[in-house]
Order: sequence, then structure tokens, then C-alpha cells
Amino acid sequence: MNDLAENEGAVISITGDPVPDLYADIPAEKMRLDHMPATPSMLKMVLGGRVNWTIVGGPIPEWAERLFGEPDTDRLWDLMARATRLDSDDPVQAWRDHVARLKQRAERLQTHSFTALRYRGPGTDLTIGLHPDTRWLSGSMVTSAEIEHIANMPTEEVFTTPDYRKTEGTVRCTRPLYLDGAIVEGLELTFKEGEIVEVKADRNAQAVEADIGTDAGARRLGEVALVDGTSEVGKTGVVFGNTLFDENATCHIAWGAGFPNAVEGLPESPEERDRVGFNSSTTHTDTMIGGPEVSVHGVGPDGTEVPVIIDNEWQLDG
Repeated sequence: MNDLAENEGAVISITGDPVPDLYADIPAEKMRLDHMPATPSMLKMVLGGRVNWTIVGGPIPEWAERLFGEPDTDRLWDLMARATRLDSDDPVQAWRDHVARLKQRAERLQTHSFTALRYRGPGTDLTIGLHPDTRWLSGSMVTSAEIEHIANMPTEEVFTTPDYRKTEGTVRCTRPLYLDGAIVEGLELTFKEGEIVEVKADRNAQAVEADIGTDAGARRLGEVALVDGTSEVGKTGVVFGNTLFDENATCHIAWGAGFPNAVEGLPESPEERDRVGFNSSTTHTDTMIGGPEVSVHGVGPDGTEVPVIIDNEWQLDG
């Protein structure tokens, strides 16, 4: 990992778990000991903008079997092609147009200078505070060596790192979370003064307890991301059972490490970063919280709420 960073290399990860529930029912104290292959050094390098990187899906028979009831990898390839715009007449231009739209959304969010985002829906009433120096980012990212790249294929989000101290309320996740060899279903999280203080789930809550027990920052938010119904992943109508795809179907949050380039003028030392509400951790776990029944409002400096996503439709264009 250090060699890659020093030589401005690239990281391509392929995701597609043949046995996503392999570690179900393993005690939390054992689960938290192993996060391979997402080592702390890799996470720091990628989130810190040291390398250009992307994650892509690798269709395998076991994944196709879970989705279709048969190991039809050709059908899974076709589904992924739709989700990643590879079925268009000119995929390269389709991606350029898509990235331009995401950048416009990030710019619109930037002009509003929201101090918080408010989520409301079944089982959800969550407020996520934002930094005064928040920078909204999109799927096209730039490394410290000025290399532009698409981080994640697919990517449908605009995102930033929140002020972890200002997260309050309860959220009910809208899709299963596939986490370190356990499928977590019916996940509900309660935040108080920026930290997860209660975890409930219909199944495999111990996997979340293990992850958020990794270190002090693991109980805090490092990312908040907005995705609406125009997502090509979401339009497939498929729950992929894979975070890369499912997080790009709907809004999501991530507990754990934040993105340093998402906060202007961020201090270098961990202690100073913590004092300004920037979260550091050796884990970064995305979970899906959006959908047609969940509204998202931006909170202005004067407390006024501005619709951002209503009925799964983006509201800030124009």
C-alpha cells in the first residue's frame, strides 16, 4: 500500500462474494478482529486521495444464483451493463455526461451552504450536521497528483463528510447490509451527540456491533451521500446484495473514516481534525437509508428547510 502511494499507483478492486453469509452468528468480539482486505493502510491511502482507484463488480455463479435462482452469469453481466451504462451506444460519452450531471448537483448543494441534512421516513428521523467548510464531491475524483478518475463503477452519488458531532436521531436502513461475511437485515441505528448508541436488527446485529467497536471513530459518521431515482442502478429494480451496487441505488451513510478532501482547510493532525468534527477510523462502512418513502431536506443557516429529495426525485436542479 505504501509503495502504491509513493509511486502514484492505481487500485482496482473486484467485488462479488460467493458466500456473503459465511460468518453469520460469529460473536462480535471475534468479528471485529478481521477486516481484510480493507486494511487500515489501504483505507487511509484511498480516502486520502493518494491514488486513483475504483471498485467494479465481478459476476460469479453464486451471485447470479442469489439474484435469479440459477447460476446465470450472462444474465448478471447484462444487468451490470445496464447499471454501469455499458449498454449505451457510446458508454464513454454516457459516463462523461453522467459525471457532468453529478458535478452540477454537487455545485448546487455547495451554493446552498446547508448546515445539516434532515431525513424523515418510516422508522427514520435523522439530522446530520455539516461542516461550515463542507465540500460536496461526486463520482469523479482527483488525486493529490491531479489524476482524475471514477471512484466506483457504478457511481450515482454526491457526497461529503459531515461534522460527526452533530448527528442526532434514529434511522432505519432500507436495504440489507452485507458486512464482513454477514447479512444484516432490518438494521436500525440511534445516534446521540454524534455517536451510535443503539443497534437493532432483525438479523446479525452482532456484525454491526463488531464493526462499530473497531475504534473510537467507528461509532461516528464519516460520509453522507445523496442518490435519487434517476440512478441507473436503482432503475433496475434489483437489490443486488452487494454494497457497491446497492449504495448507488439510494441514499446512504457510512460510519467510520471521513474523506479529507471533503473539508476545506482540514488540519493535518488527528487531534486537530477531531476538534473540528472530522472523523477518523480504520473502518468505513456504507449502509443504505433512502428510497421513495424517505424525504431529505437541507437545513439552511437560518433553520429553513429546503427540499433536496422528495418522492425519490431530486429537487435542486435549475
